[in-house]
Amino acid sequence: MKKQPNILILCSDQQRFDTLGCYNNSFTNTPNIDTIAKEGVLFEKAYAQNPVCTPSRSSFMTGRYPRTTRCRQNGADIPEDEILFSKILSDNGYTCGLSGKLHLSAADPITGDRIERRINDGFHVFEWSHDSSLRHASNAYHRWLKGNKIKYEVSCSNESIYVDYGMPAEWHLSKFCADKAIEFIQTNESFDNPWMFMVNFFDPHPPFDPPREYFEQYLDKINDLPLPNYKEGELETKPYIQKLEHLEAINGRRTFQGKVHYYPVSEMKDRDHKYIKAAYYAMCELIDIQVGRILYVLKESGQYEDTIIVYMSDHGELLGDHGMYYKGPFFYDPCIHVPYIFSYKKEFLQNTRISSTTELIGLAPTLLQAAGIDIPGSMQAKSMYDILCGREEARDCDVYCEYYNSLPWNNPHIYATMLSDARYKLIVYHNINEGELYDMTEDPNESVNLWSSSKMASIKLNMLVRLTNKMAYTIDPLPERRSAW
Repeated sequence: MKKQPNILILCSDQQRFDTLGCYNNSFTNTPNIDTIAKEGVLFEKAYAQNPVCTPSRSSFMTGRYPRTTRCRQNGADIPEDEILFSKILSDNGYTCGLSGKLHLSAADPITGDRIERRINDGFHVFEWSHDSSLRHASNAYHRWLKGNKIKYEVSCSNESIYVDYGMPAEWHLSKFCADKAIEFIQTNESFDNPWMFMVNFFDPHPPFDPPREYFEQYLDKINDLPLPNYKEGELETKPYIQKLEHLEAINGRRTFQGKVHYYPVSEMKDRDHKYIKAAYYAMCELIDIQVGRILYVLKESGQYEDTIIVYMSDHGELLGDHGMYYKGPFFYDPCIHVPYIFSYKKEFLQNTRISSTTELIGLAPTLLQAAGIDIPGSMQAKSMYDILCGREEARDCDVYCEYYNSLPWNNPHIYATMLSDARYKLIVYHNINEGELYDMTEDPNESVNLWSSSKMASIKLNMLVRLTNKMAYTIDPLPERRSAW
């Protein structure tokens, strides 16, 4: 029988698609992730199913849409009966491990939840660290620092009050996540059973706090960095809810439990936007260095060609585009369009770029099929395995994305869904009967909302029907039919 492949998943947090060299970014230095793309398959139009962490992760970890998993919000707990692909792999002989965040349940020091609650997830090694701010014994990163007699320190940069100097690279959370992956790979080198390890980097999620030495590498090209995509007056065609969110954002008033969740754009200067972008890119570059360290050990141990490698992110970041930072009830491409790269030298195509639309929800069934494991009927996504192997042609799909009050500070609560194809994007805000429609070919920056355009009425109607159909097909396939009666 064919040996089951090892699986290495490299998942960043809140990373836009346009932050890597292989996605045509000329400012970031990401040679290691670019090599994964060169030796594998890069999806140019991959989309998360929710622009927020927990719902997106619940989706790609189960192969089910967020509304189906009932895990639609940050701060909510994934139900006990949901089955992660890591559990299925474990039940079929895989040794599974994780470093960094998981975020399928609440993990908040303010509410007293010091480690997120786990369901039967299949992880034998669980080096959990949601982020570097959770400074207590349940955070494996802070145990690591304490064991090495290192004090955690962050300070404001000299260039902008919106950028911090984080821990030096040697003691950074991203380095910790990579170290634990390396330990796992080396430990499992001498065993015959296959393994799966998931490296969940917290970067480049805000706060924007790369190591000082990484940030300063961008200072000599700071003037060349582009300003955020924002067209003066574009809000005039946008829905009421977005105008409200924008107003709160630009004035820096969006807070929840004492934390500011948006940056006051109205008070920021051009240089602030550029320094934030430099910090964000520096955080991406730090991840790339850690990816390179992991790949080196994988090759040195002789396991590289036996391992499926996936690079991805859970969702994107506005980064000042449309006058806002962070994330929220928005379906702009920077929020949901993410890197999605697969490499497996024994079976997958190499140096291949796929321009068809695809969804992150397909991760789980793809990995199960690659491992020779039956895909359970509970999964709603189709496997991409035959596409990756070149046996099936990739075709555009209707991308479905949803936001059901996913963040706690939206007032009023927001319930929205999106459908996007190769050209058009439709967004419906269900509780206010407003929406957005963009021609992504003519207006890739999504500046002009065509929702009320009479010229677009037939296209809008067609998209609304398809959105309705897509929502209908997200009904939970469980329980399975047992008889004809």
